[in-house]
Amino acid sequence: MSVALHHVDEGPRDAPAIVLSGSLGSTLDMWRPQVAPLTERFRVIRIDHRGHGGSPVPPGPYTMADLAGDVLALLDRLGLDRVAWCGLSLGGMVGMYLGSEAPERISSLTLCCTSANFPDSTPWKERIAAVSAGGTGSVAEGVVSRWFTPGWAAEHPDVVAEAVRWVSETPDEGYIACCQAIEVWDHRDRLGAITAPTLVIAGSQDPSTPVEPHARTIAEGIPGARLEVLDAAHLATIEKADEATRLIVEHAS
Repeated sequence: MSVALHHVDEGPRDAPAIVLSGSLGSTLDMWRPQVAPLTERFRVIRIDHRGHGGSPVPPGPYTMADLAGDVLALLDRLGLDRVAWCGLSLGGMVGMYLGSEAPERISSLTLCCTSANFPDSTPWKERIAAVSAGGTGSVAEGVVSRWFTPGWAAEHPDVVAEAVRWVSETPDEGYIACCQAIEVWDHRDRLGAITAPTLVIAGSQDPSTPVEPHARTIAEGIPGARLEVLDAAHLATIEKADEATRLIVEHAS
């Protein structure tokens, strides 16, 4: 059963809509750098995944179909038949699911620092065990250390501190249940069914979803997809906000 996602809906009502969907352990605040440029030509809808931010925390485990179902229910409530999608990490996985399983709802896909499959599920089992034992606060600094390159992080301690807060304030149950969705996620055989124009954005220094094999697999699996690589770690939309935003705007327009 779908849940009513917490979201922020900004920009002109008569403009084309774009949905921004973030990473595991983030909130819709991760898209702040994109809001002003995007609202110049889009209706911008930022969402919190179930189990995150201001959204409900139903019992887990969750599946990618559950997370996508929440989105479709939200689009129905907002009266939006078709939207551009921009998702990072977990948000990109939800976008791939929608792109293949609900193609009539997606006008374009921007998939940032994400994956169609993690062949080794061990890190996810370890993350689930760690959060089960010590809560999200126990993993927050380690998770965020992979989100930004060390040099950039040293120059932006306030951004890093906010990101650590996002993770540590994510409900344990919601975080674990989303990890369980990622642990079994394998969409490789459905990439060919995606028909929406697709841009894949990767970070050259992303340790979580590196270009090889993650971004490359997606770009080669989706017909006509284009790959752009930015000099950044996992949250490339923050670390290289201007470049990422330009790519998002151009692709979704």
